[in-house]
Order: sequence, then C-alpha cells, then structure tokens
Amino acid sequence: MELINNKKGVLLMFELLEELKREILVILMAAMPISELRGAIPLGISLGLSPIHSTIISIIGNMAIVPILLKILNPVMNYLEKTFLFSKFIGWVKRRTLKRTRDTIKKYSLLGLFILVAIPIPTTGAWTGCIAATLLKVDYKNALLAILSGVFTAGIIVSTISYQVFG
Repeated sequence: MELINNKKGVLLMFELLEELKREILVILMAAMPISELRGAIPLGISLGLSPIHSTIISIIGNMAIVPILLKILNPVMNYLEKTFLFSKFIGWVKRRTLKRTRDTIKKYSLLGLFILVAIPIPTTGAWTGCIAATLLKVDYKNALLAILSGVFTAGIIVSTISYQVFG
C-alpha cells in the first residue's frame, strides 16, 4: 500500500512540474518583445492550458515587465546608444518608434498610448508602448496605467480570437 501511495505522489509531482513548466513558458513568452501575449495566449492553449488560464497568465506575464521597462528603458537606451555595437540599432528603434507613435500619442494623449498597446497587431504592444512613453516623456504613473489597461484589453481580444481558432 505504501508503495502505491509513493508512486501516486511521484506521478502527482511530475504532473505538477509539467503544468508549472507550461505556465512558465507562457509567462516568459508574454514578457518577451514581439511575441508578448499575442503569442503567449495561443501558445498556452496549444500546450493544453484552458483559454482562460492561458489568458490570465499571459496578461500577468505581459504586465509584469511594464513597470520595469518604464524605469530602465531610458538609461539603458542612452547607454547602448553610446556604444559602437548597439548605437545604430538603438537609433533605429528610437526613430521607428517615434515615427509610428508620436502623432497618435500627441493627438490622443494617454488614450493614444492605450490604443497603441490594446490593438493586437504586429509591432504594437507593451514593449512598444513603453518605448514610446519613455521617448515622449510620458509621466510614469499615467504611462503605467495606460499600458496596463492596454495589455488587459489586448489580452481579452487575443483570447477571444484564439478561442475561436482553437475552440
């Protein structure tokens, strides 16, 4: 009897570790630039997580990086722009982001930042929103609120689309 309980315990532990591994993969995907939650939600569903579970952990993973990015992007970009290896890339990122976001954010203010993050199309999202907010010197708290709201909205949109595809 003891041996059976030990085997069940080991199997349960392996199942738990497998679930945790899938969740960590989804959270990391959501925190990464480019893919963000637009890639993380479908990934979670394809790994066997429920659409709601995948959406919740993707939103958490995407939101978790935002406060950090808003604090460190300016000094990091300024430093890297002075290096030989990254100066051209950082200059390109700044020019591209400003070209694509300046008019919208200036015209619509925080609503523009929210829309930039909330509409789930390629090259928009929390990372682009954080870069734009940093370059346009948007107040930290206002940028944080607009970007987090945008991430939540994008999560609902992507979840709905993913559920239609995978459901």
